[in-house]
Amino acid sequence: MNEEFASWLTPEGSDDQRCGFVAIVGRPNMGKSTLMNYMLGQKISITSKKPQTTRHQILGIKTEGDLQIVFVDTPGLHKEQDKALNRYMNKAASEALRGVDLVLFMVDRTAWTEEDDIVLGKVQHAPCPVILVVNKVDQLEDKNSLLPQIAHVSEKMKFADIIPISAKNGTNVDQLENLINQYMPQSAHHYPEDQITDKSSRFMVAEIVREKLMRNVGDEVPYGATVEIEEFINDGRLLTISALVLVEREGQKKIIIGEKGERMKTIGRDARKDIEALFETKVMLNLWVKVRRGWSDDERALKSLGYQHGE
Repeated sequence: MNEEFASWLTPEGSDDQRCGFVAIVGRPNMGKSTLMNYMLGQKISITSKKPQTTRHQILGIKTEGDLQIVFVDTPGLHKEQDKALNRYMNKAASEALRGVDLVLFMVDRTAWTEEDDIVLGKVQHAPCPVILVVNKVDQLEDKNSLLPQIAHVSEKMKFADIIPISAKNGTNVDQLENLINQYMPQSAHHYPEDQITDKSSRFMVAEIVREKLMRNVGDEVPYGATVEIEEFINDGRLLTISALVLVEREGQKKIIIGEKGERMKTIGRDARKDIEALFETKVMLNLWVKVRRGWSDDERALKSLGYQHGE
């Protein structure tokens, strides 16, 4: 082959580049999104104390020099599959294990549950190394109680490495990143160095609104609510957004709006601040709440709202 033609086919510097995909999996509320955000140094996935905050498979892309790591944040794998939305989330989490170079299996510092067994059943068949990440160790009163938990989980499968961390405050996360780097293969980068996620601006805005919704209302509403962006106009000076919050029952609508609309105002104010920080521009955010009964158990409705798996 002509050398000049060969060099044109091969991206410049690709011989020195490394790039790999890292799936972060675990049962709900294990801190997967918090960990990815910490390693990226910025917020890509929304977080809250409520389980199943993450509903989609989200890529977070970190490029430093010749190394690019593509983190795959996933919904928590869980046993309840009574609704189409639950089935969608479980499938999104399971699909993340395909074609990755490394899996981070996140577990709690002390407890092992039936849902952990569900995740274990998936990662045991992963065609790549699996690192066991024991999270929330900062919440341990007795550090010695961690050792029996690690010993217990270690008996379940052979892990490439085991590391205790706190995703929230960064304890041992540098050590985890050093481990991750060792498993990244030689490969040309998949994304431009300035790209940080695979998701659209509309998606990011909808997720920010949903996060503020989950943080400001009670336990029942978030699972029956989603956000649809109806208008997204950026004229260079002002970003105008109209978002529709969809719920399944009239009572949920009243809870979100709150007395004299106060809760809705708080949700809108908190979301607008984050959106302005993300896009570095002034934002006009208009929010409405609408009842759409049964949307979370309707396959067609889910697809129209963006809950679609990749081909």
